Amino acid sequence: MAQADLLVTLLKSATNNDQQTFRKAAEDLIQEEKSKGHRILADRLIKSLQPDAFQVSRSSFFKAESSNGPLKDLVYETVPERTLNSLVLSEKVAFQIRELVEEQHRAELLHAHNLSPRNRILLSGPPGNGKTTLAEALACELMYPLIIIRYETLVGSYLGETSNRLKQVLDYARTQRCVLFFDEFETLGKERGDTHETGEIKRVVSSLLLQMDGLPDYVVVVAASNHPELLDRAVWRRFQLRIELPLPTREQLAHFIAAIGQRTQTNFGYTPETMAKHLLGSNFSDVEEFCLDVVRRAVLDRKTDSAKQITKLKLEQWKSRLAPARDTEITRTDGE
Repeated sequence: MAQADLLVTLLKSATNNDQQTFRKAAEDLIQEEKSKGHRILADRLIKSLQPDAFQVSRSSFFKAESSNGPLKDLVYETVPERTLNSLVLSEKVAFQIRELVEEQHRAELLHAHNLSPRNRILLSGPPGNGKTTLAEALACELMYPLIIIRYETLVGSYLGETSNRLKQVLDYARTQRCVLFFDEFETLGKERGDTHETGEIKRVVSSLLLQMDGLPDYVVVVAASNHPELLDRAVWRRFQLRIELPLPTREQLAHFIAAIGQRTQTNFGYTPETMAKHLLGSNFSDVEEFCLDVVRRAVLDRKTDSAKQITKLKLEQWKSRLAPARDTEITRTDGE
């Protein structure tokens, strides 16, 4: 598009409060200036387009999108509350996350040296090990809103519907500093070489890759997958930071249980280390539910100061619950 046309589009979109078209035209103008070798002007335009100087009214944006279907049905936006310090993370994972946070907070210094902060993270591992919680804590640390993709409304049954909705979501995300969270990312990012997948899924993956490449570095994309082996190889390459969250160690479980006891003001009657020994092999989510089950019973029985008998009973119930599954595994192994 010629520069004159871009300027006309900019003015019209600003007058009509069409933030999406405005940003697209502005980015096209920046690219044109770069192609002419006008780096200083391009950098000034980029800085002017940063969210601090370009505030978007969310209510007006949702209103503008209403003709194509309300965007609020495609995402769930929330203010994060969990902090990194409240999580039980390995030193390696905590270090990687804090490095990314520093890069985002000091993005201007990196930009001055023609560098960009990392903004795409892939979290993998079994369910219940804190992938969603880590995404929230990252958003809290960055002081960004957390935007969670809603697959039940994003994925459509008609040709091109999912790709169009995905574009709407990413166009909205790029208007602000935010953490954009894709849970169960294999839903969208499946391997295109899979012969069992339809052509529509392959088109969605191609659209997703194209859209992710166009996101500015102040939009932090966090994707979580329980089955990373299903992801397209090109999707893997898009993420600068790949973090695996395995089942917690005994030491991590002990810290986690101690934190729950302190938060709920409950004396479980056993040391966190002893409880962790019995619960080893479980994920954080299941252990939290176990502890809260004890706390609920202790509150009802007025025994929060010493819940040893309750904890003992719940541990026995926990073991009996796991026993059938383990017996099945043993039987299957013997049969083989």
